[in-house]
Amino acid sequence: MIDKTAIVNSKAKISSNVKIGAYSFIGEDVEIGENSIIQNHVSIIGNTKVGKNNKIYPFASIGNDPQDLKFKGEKTKLEIGNDNLIREYVTINPGTVGGGGTTKIGNNCLFMVSSHVAHDCYVGNNVILANNVPLGGHAQISDDVIIGGNSAVQQFTRIGKSAMIGGMCGVVRDVIPYGMVHGNRSILQGINIIGLRRKNFSNKIIMELNDAYKEIFKSENLTVNIDNLSSKLKNSELVKDVVKFLTEDKKRPICSPFSK
Repeated sequence: MIDKTAIVNSKAKISSNVKIGAYSFIGEDVEIGENSIIQNHVSIIGNTKVGKNNKIYPFASIGNDPQDLKFKGEKTKLEIGNDNLIREYVTINPGTVGGGGTTKIGNNCLFMVSSHVAHDCYVGNNVILANNVPLGGHAQISDDVIIGGNSAVQQFTRIGKSAMIGGMCGVVRDVIPYGMVHGNRSILQGINIIGLRRKNFSNKIIMELNDAYKEIFKSENLTVNIDNLSSKLKNSELVKDVVKFLTEDKKRPICSPFSK
């Protein structure tokens, strides 16, 4: 059902059972999947694909130009998966040519009021951005991450899966998978044990990760500390994720207990 006051370009691809509310605007290169609900006063423009079963609330702006002075109107993309909730005043921008051309969002995410996803970001599945959380350009947010209200993520920052970021943090360093971070400039405080238990990881696996965490961050020389891990810890399921994250190419330093 499309409200009579909505403006929907005739070239837009609107699937069956999509609802579009009053005064919403849908551009010509937009594609919206089945059973999605676009409430009133929503703008979706640009080369934007929205998947199935999404719900977008009033005054969200989806697909408008990146906030990047290098952007000159090139045709880039925004891809949004399925089952996402995009609340009031959320803004999500497409990619830029210099950043790969695509901003991509997975499935089953919650973007609370006034959160922002900048150009060329990657957001995984089951991610929660609380109120007023902006992601800078090129940020990579892995699955099951929660970012607390009024925290800000600097451009090019990576946040590993199942990490928990407290409220009012400035996240300027990469956060390891399963990490727990809070403080004015994002200090690593330990492992997200509660989150791991909610995902039904065994106490044995969680304790192995906790032991590895203590060894990896016992000093600021992370490379040596990783090399000195016991074979038992190196082969532990969750520890492998952390070691892989730490040894990958990166543009930001690692958030650690020594961060200042």
